[in-house]
Amino acid sequence: MTRRIFGVAGWKNSGKTTLTCRLVAEFTRRGFAVGTVKHAHHLFDIDREGTDSHRHRQAGARDVAIVSGRRWAVMHELGEASEPSLDAVLAQLGACDLVLIEGYKRESHPKIEVRRLAAGDRAPLPDTHGSICAIAADHPVADARIPVFALDDIGGIADMIARTTGLGGTAA
Repeated sequence: MTRRIFGVAGWKNSGKTTLTCRLVAEFTRRGFAVGTVKHAHHLFDIDREGTDSHRHRQAGARDVAIVSGRRWAVMHELGEASEPSLDAVLAQLGACDLVLIEGYKRESHPKIEVRRLAAGDRAPLPDTHGSICAIAADHPVADARIPVFALDDIGGIADMIARTTGLGGTAA
């Protein structure tokens, strides 16, 4: 299955999550089913101590599925195994029109680079794959060789993503 994917990348505190959420809302408003993948560079846990599923994991379960009438999730403990590839993660997602990928700045999928003056690092991201096809910034970007969008131009950014991925303007 070929997926339409597009990334949102940038340094820490550049506004990646805010832009991703605003794009999810925009594409959903346009009638598309949107999936997301978020890369974290730190330990994280989506389960809370004291819940039954947490107790299952603490007891040693490698995979724990939690299911209700409204949603389901599977938690997989990697143990000593390596982090899965982006392709392996994408293969686990259900059907959707577009997957927005937050992070994974070193991967080769098309992406927009987010830049904010308040970010800790303001250097342009290295683009070894030539996969950064636009910049979204809260300040002027001099000498850009790719399109530059205002960080709050959600409609314009969404239009560019739709063109780049072949998604089209609105869902049928």
